[in-house]
Amino acid sequence: MSVLVDSKSRVLVQGITGREGAFHTEQMRAHGTNVVAGVSPGKGGQDANGVPIFDTVAEAVTATGADVSGIFVPPPFAADAIMESAACGIALTVCITEGIPVHDMIRARAFVERARTLLLGPNCPGLVTPGQCKVGIIPNHINIPGPVGIVGRSGTLTYEVIQGLGQAGMGQTTSVGIGGDPVLGLTFSDVLALFAADSQTRAVVMIGEIGGADEETGAEFIRSSGFDKPVVAFISGRTAPPGKRMGHAGAIISGNSGTAQSKIDALTAAGADIADTIEEVVRLVGERLGARAL
Repeated sequence: MSVLVDSKSRVLVQGITGREGAFHTEQMRAHGTNVVAGVSPGKGGQDANGVPIFDTVAEAVTATGADVSGIFVPPPFAADAIMESAACGIALTVCITEGIPVHDMIRARAFVERARTLLLGPNCPGLVTPGQCKVGIIPNHINIPGPVGIVGRSGTLTYEVIQGLGQAGMGQTTSVGIGGDPVLGLTFSDVLALFAADSQTRAVVMIGEIGGADEETGAEFIRSSGFDKPVVAFISGRTAPPGKRMGHAGAIISGNSGTAQSKIDALTAAGADIADTIEEVVRLVGERLGARAL
């Protein structure tokens, strides 16, 4: 099984004729993603390697029944693209774009919430259900099917965990990159709830970093919800000097909240195993999966 996307997902790409949109659309299709439409204003009626292009999301949805959107448009236009997708009833919008102004994202997230749709990102690598569907920029070759759910803020670290687990013979149900901006759509808690309901996900890896309080909130969800699957967590930035700001815009520490230690303490109290390295993530996941198989 999987969460959020699978082989039945009908994906449209907003910004399909741009450099990034064109390249990653072909990578997504190579992974098996059912890309049914592209949106590029002024280019409706054309096609991109056989994918029909429409001027608006509304036209694309009417013609193709698209239910997932991947956004690869420049920052000044990305918030409007998010809201256009939500307004058309797209169930899940995945925004890869980084550098969107915070004020724009506050407005866009409020719109998505009113539309009762889901947003992943922005400034995220997207998500992939191995062999079924990929929306975003996670490299194709590292993904293999298996029992581990992955949710992370850092794209590169998420890739490293996926690859490390795969090399050890442990594939994924779905890997989800939530992004590192201050204003986001889906959170750790949201994705953990999805993994909790997925019978094929037998263990979860959380990949966090200093700044913000989303990891602490996720830890509280694990503790209070009766989450019964083993969780292995890795927190990056623990060696950063005091006052050092990480690369993500959301990596801001306020007082004692958002520090690596506060996140580690919260996750430990919730029963998660804390890994110091990627290799230790792989080892701990293997041990937890082995124990559950007995």
